[in-house]
Amino acid sequence: MIRRAPGLAVWAAALVAAGCLPGRLWREARPPAFPSRALAPTALALLLLAGATLLLVRLRGPRLAGGILAVLEAPPDLVWALLLLALWPAGAGPPGGGAGLLAFLLAALPGELRWLASTLPPERPFPEAWGPGAVRAARGRALRRLAPWWLAARLPVWLTASLVIERALGLPGLGSDWMARVALRDHRGLAAWIGALALLWLLARPLEGRAASP
Repeated sequence: MIRRAPGLAVWAAALVAAGCLPGRLWREARPPAFPSRALAPTALALLLLAGATLLLVRLRGPRLAGGILAVLEAPPDLVWALLLLALWPAGAGPPGGGAGLLAFLLAALPGELRWLASTLPPERPFPEAWGPGAVRAARGRALRRLAPWWLAARLPVWLTASLVIERALGLPGLGSDWMARVALRDHRGLAAWIGALALLWLLARPLEGRAASP
């Protein structure tokens, strides 16, 4: 509990700040309804991103930390969303959830591959000198220890980083909901959001402790 105290203090300060925002709305507007229909597509996008990242890093290892991924990681989310809009067939109607999922994976996957691959320990000269089996075993052990920290650090970022893609494609989503509540100074809604993110952080603590154990 003592180790969690600094993090809990930060989340508590964020809750207090959300409840004490100064001033009133510059225009009368009711906070939006929570986009519950976006929960399933968001969960699917996060599962695909996490699964693809872990699988590719398991197969390729630290070599993914460089090369062409650095080039693909550089463009901001807006570039991928605008490129998808430019290439979207006019006869197919407006882009839907599938287009948003594709743009999200294009924007997020290269960076996450580099982020996770760069944290793996070196494999040369060992365990490569011991053969492919030793490399797979060492890589799998390292990923089992790193994955909980990676998920705990990146999940809140993923939940809010899709804002640009959602706005560009005109899709309702969790990132747009967060920003709408900030703009409208929806104290209760912001407190609920911060509480949900704090809960995700707390749920990740036992995983980290388990991953750190031999």
